[in-house]
Amino acid sequence: MNGLLPTIGLIVPPGHGQVPQDGPELYGERVRFIARGLGIGGVSPEGFAPVIDTVLDRARELRAAGADVISLMGTSISFYRGPAFTESLRQAMAGATGLPCTTMSHAIVAALRQLGIRRVAVATSYIDVLNDKLAAYLTHAGFEVTAIEGMSIVGVQEVGDVTTEALVGLSRKVFARDPSADGVFISCGGLLTLPAIRSLEAELQVPVTASSPAGFWDVVRLAGADARSPRGGRLFAMPTAA
Repeated sequence: MNGLLPTIGLIVPPGHGQVPQDGPELYGERVRFIARGLGIGGVSPEGFAPVIDTVLDRARELRAAGADVISLMGTSISFYRGPAFTESLRQAMAGATGLPCTTMSHAIVAALRQLGIRRVAVATSYIDVLNDKLAAYLTHAGFEVTAIEGMSIVGVQEVGDVTTEALVGLSRKVFARDPSADGVFISCGGLLTLPAIRSLEAELQVPVTASSPAGFWDVVRLAGADARSPRGGRLFAMPTAA
């Protein structure tokens, strides 16, 4: 570690390479985050194709910048080629850097398991082809998807403009299709979900998690730091071990 704070490296899909705001909101000054961007052309297999092979380059850049651990902080870009690819990518990142590495797709599985969610209602920003791939990924990991629906958003900027009200509405809709679901998952790392998580957990009385918060929770644990936070909902109230 550099100094007293763990330095967490993030590979983010947008080209700007900025740290997503959930990290500082959840952890304040307790963790140092650094980021590098991939510059995806859109949230679709076609948008991922030109940059997926540059993930290892970004990981090496983060290691050179002082990262102690690294996460690929994109959900669909890490699951769209299937579970075997997701794990092989994580292993390749670790091999290229010599550092502990994870992906947002690994994070969501860990978060759902931590919350005791097996039967999950899923709301996403995605087009149907990515929803199908996500459902298959979750099923392979041992979950039952009770319902899944997306917003058919491809534009990177448009994802960030989705309102809390829209996220709550779609999440409420997919949960209502089978209220016996154990919880709700909101997928897409570019969505701003913390207010929606808090609102939905209060309304539905089930645990709720989402890509970006789960991604930060997972990589902070990987760094050996305390992943709890008062701002993240049930997941962040639970004592965990990496």
